[in-house]
Amino acid sequence: MDIIANYGTTLVLIAAVFGFLMAWGIGANDVANAMGTSVGTKSLTIRQAIIIAMIFEFAGAYLAGGEVTATIRNGIIDPGSFVDTPDLLVLGMISSLLAAGAWLIVASYFGWPVSTTHSIVGAIVGFGVVSIGPESVQWSKFGGIVGSWVVTPALSGLIAYFMFISVQKLIFNTEDPLSNAKRYVPFYMFLTSLVICLVTIKKGLTHVGLHLTDVEGAMLSVLISVLVAIAGWLYIRGQRYNPQDDSKMHYANVEKVFGILMIITACAMAFAHGSNDVANAIGPLSAVASIVAAGGEIGGSSHIAWWILPLGGIGIVIGLATMGEKVMATVGTGITHLTPSRGFAAQLATAATVVIASGTGLPISTTQTLVGAVMGVGLARGIAALNLGVLRNIVVSWIITLPAGAILAIIIFYVLRFFFS
Repeated sequence: MDIIANYGTTLVLIAAVFGFLMAWGIGANDVANAMGTSVGTKSLTIRQAIIIAMIFEFAGAYLAGGEVTATIRNGIIDPGSFVDTPDLLVLGMISSLLAAGAWLIVASYFGWPVSTTHSIVGAIVGFGVVSIGPESVQWSKFGGIVGSWVVTPALSGLIAYFMFISVQKLIFNTEDPLSNAKRYVPFYMFLTSLVICLVTIKKGLTHVGLHLTDVEGAMLSVLISVLVAIAGWLYIRGQRYNPQDDSKMHYANVEKVFGILMIITACAMAFAHGSNDVANAIGPLSAVASIVAAGGEIGGSSHIAWWILPLGGIGIVIGLATMGEKVMATVGTGITHLTPSRGFAAQLATAATVVIASGTGLPISTTQTLVGAVMGVGLARGIAALNLGVLRNIVVSWIITLPAGAILAIIIFYVLRFFFS
């Protein structure tokens, strides 16, 4: 308790710096989850992808990032175990931020697409075990998080598989794929817009003072999505293609149509990613700020300080702009060959899965969700379409990440404890 009384402001400042570092690592590594497929299909250039991601990552983090933050802050370890020693919880959360952030930056430098969620969860569990003991970890919730690492890739893969199959049957495997693309793509645009609107209206607008009932939110989402579909239909209808072109040119023209959808799904994925993964940076930071503000008292719930969400959003944006290209290249082109139609199926499935998880407060790995979706698309074409060597390396990096976060957090925790005592 004396540590908090004597160094409270200093601890909050250190936590803010390390939280920003963690957000930087999230932007540098997980940008591939939002933009890798768009760049890999050449629907967007790297510069265009970074600009779009800057806007929608920040919007998702700032408007819709609060729900998952509560799970990271209070769900992995039992705050009640630290009631008599809140200084240990504060030092542990600071250690977790630095450990996870440092690991993410190292991984991003080498182009390894690792899980930011694994990094921070492993770090928090690591300091919890050495500070209080294994009983401080809520292993039931931790088990649920571990279970989601299997469930979410399977769910996103399943969605992507059927999305890709529907595109093949309705458009590509028909006698006139271009005409069918003009007929069915507006429906896919409606579906994509609906995913974005539901999470924005249901969660995001409550943070800016506009509260809607579930029915009102659903109706507004449908209305906006209908307008998007109509605009898409008018745009596609206005495109002129030569009916005398051969089949290869028809397929190319269809892929151009799906290139439009890739841009929309890129926005959806960036927003969904920002809303979910910002918690990995600001959850521990919010815990430190609230404990210090309460003079060491650990409450069951606390409000997120106004400056914390923008700090996380800005950190993500800077990270993806400065270090995001390497991981983006690994995910966008390394797992399987993607065309705009394939990338659309994978990206929409990923966005839908992340939005579902974010709405329920379950912190998932967007890295594993995207890989599951891309695998689903690849499997729809046959297992030979997958680069199993790259997938193996990605899985190995996932396995290393959790213990790496835990070990680094333990070391940093002991260093901070020695320094402040």
